[in-house]
Amino acid sequence: MEMPEFRTRARQIVEDPTLTFHQRRHHLAYLAENALEYPPLSDAAAEALEKRVICDLYEGAAPYRARYILPDYAKALRQGSAFLELDPPQDLDDALTFLLILYAHVPSITAYPVYFGDLDKLLVPFVDGISDEHLYRSLRRFWLALDRMFPDAFAHMDLGPRDGRIIRTIFRIERELEQVVPNLTFKIDPEVTPDDLIRDAVETVFVNGKPHFVNHPLMVRDLGEEYAAVSCYNSLKIGGGSHTLVRLNLKEVALRHQGTLEDFFTDTLPRYAELTAEIIEARIRYLVEEARFYDHDFLAAEGLISLDRFSAMYGVYGLAEAVDLLMEHQGKDGRYGHDPEANDLSYRITRALKAFVNDRPMPYCEGNAGRCFLHSQSGIDSDLDVTAGTRIPIGDEPEMFEHIVAVTPHHDLFDAGVSDIFHVEDTARRNPQAMVDIIRGALGGGMRDFTFNLATNGFIRITGYLVRKSDIEGFDAHGARHGSTTFAAGSVKNSHVTERNVKRVIARELTPRPGR
Repeated sequence: MEMPEFRTRARQIVEDPTLTFHQRRHHLAYLAENALEYPPLSDAAAEALEKRVICDLYEGAAPYRARYILPDYAKALRQGSAFLELDPPQDLDDALTFLLILYAHVPSITAYPVYFGDLDKLLVPFVDGISDEHLYRSLRRFWLALDRMFPDAFAHMDLGPRDGRIIRTIFRIERELEQVVPNLTFKIDPEVTPDDLIRDAVETVFVNGKPHFVNHPLMVRDLGEEYAAVSCYNSLKIGGGSHTLVRLNLKEVALRHQGTLEDFFTDTLPRYAELTAEIIEARIRYLVEEARFYDHDFLAAEGLISLDRFSAMYGVYGLAEAVDLLMEHQGKDGRYGHDPEANDLSYRITRALKAFVNDRPMPYCEGNAGRCFLHSQSGIDSDLDVTAGTRIPIGDEPEMFEHIVAVTPHHDLFDAGVSDIFHVEDTARRNPQAMVDIIRGALGGGMRDFTFNLATNGFIRITGYLVRKSDIEGFDAHGARHGSTTFAAGSVKNSHVTERNVKRVIARELTPRPGR
């Protein structure tokens, strides 16, 4: 970047009326980082990156902090922090204050922490003898602080899978405050999570679109007990995280393919898969060996994160378009999400990518046995005419049962997260138990993550994060306090996220399909 361009772009940021002071400072830091040289790449990898066949999600040319960091907050609460001059907390209010201070010093790609911890577990040692009213008042103040101090919808908290008065109080507060922050994931284990707790969570979704529901046994199988979902749908190890996230645009790969379908699997797809891996490796090596983040950050020094708990995320998106293009190339008109042959082709593509990622060694990824985690990346605001991850295109989604059946086979493969969003008709409020049954059925059938939202509440589910509809409506005039609203405004314009098909919650036997 030449100095005149740098100055022009800096001036645009400084004078942008939709950005707060902190948002301007954050964008200026990105601009400065991108003025540096990119880690060395081959000409082919650099070209694929420049033409956006491969996307580094604009992390910056010289990564100096890990993208996603999941500190071991339980350890911090036990031992205190020398760097922050904090003794271990002795009671509930001390623990909440301790966490707020620690959160303010946790870096990430967003400049805010992407993980607030599994709070219901973290607070168990501090609630003995505390009245329900004390717990409620303390958590409510804490909730207000989270949203006001960390105004970013990617800031995430995990709950469950066990019941308890902490998680019940959190759902109550969520329904009362209707805040953007924190984003929430609810871990469900069919052996220990009761129906009435899931129903409590469903009632919370009716109000504010949170939480997500995740398949706890499947997550434990892939990541171990100490895992968390952070940011949107990114599943990683506590005490570790992800160095970087680079994603492969499968639509662009399919557009560049020439030859037979078998040639796609033996030549085109492996070629671009390896170029993606090259970029990931280059970014990891710079972060670890040049920026030396893990050598000097206090989280590592105090044992709250460990390099051997980190890996990297190998993302993919545009599967729907890739499948449809390959079907068309064969003279067939089947569409992903609707046609069995197209769906089978999609499964073949994701299985091939999983095999590649599992076979490709990657440095400093001991958190996954020296390999990347495969991730179905849920999209960004600048994506045009391409579908997030392995989702079915917005507006083309089939009915609930068919939708679940079509996408579920992908979920087993994406250990670092995969997502599908179900936009549900408002009549579901009259039968929350039906949503409980659908969630249990979807997770029991192999879905890793189930996310639904009502068409009529005050929130919009973008990719995996939420924004208030009122914030979007006023954004062009005066910006928004939450930095994530900037991305959401772009997604509403470019990705048509408000146009998802609305699904009725009704017994499948009452809505038969022709020929069945």
